[in-house]
Amino acid sequence: MSRLPEIAQTHRPAYPSDLSDAEWEILNPLLPAPKGFGRPRTVDLREILNGIFYVQRTGCQWEMMPHDLPAYESVYKYFQKWQRKGIWQEIHDRLRHSLRSQQGREVDSRVAMADSQSVETTEKRGRSTAMTVARKLRGVNAISLSTRRD
Repeated sequence: MSRLPEIAQTHRPAYPSDLSDAEWEILNPLLPAPKGFGRPRTVDLREILNGIFYVQRTGCQWEMMPHDLPAYESVYKYFQKWQRKGIWQEIHDRLRHSLRSQQGREVDSRVAMADSQSVETTEKRGRSTAMTVARKLRGVNAISLSTRRD
């Protein structure tokens, strides 16, 4: 079983998928700020993230989230909106850049790796597919030629 995150003040029992205080300090500035107009935000974004991470970690359906997390409709709405607006990708990229710079590495990676087994499999399949197509074409040509002569 996983360790529970270190959370200073909780209003409910912690789940292993919950954000620790240190993780929340990193993610909070990366989340979208309120629009500044319209209805004020009434949900706690940390709890929204805890709900999203709970579903992602356990693999349960959104409707089966525990009742002490925010309503699954709200959690799913934020998940979908952030997906559509590219917020998840932006958070990923910013965290990766920050981590790489802390490690003294170039911010953008310039190396690509391919699994040699995947490359060999693709190559073999490509040749066999090409041979099969060539055989079929020869067969079609031979049949079509013999029918035309009659």
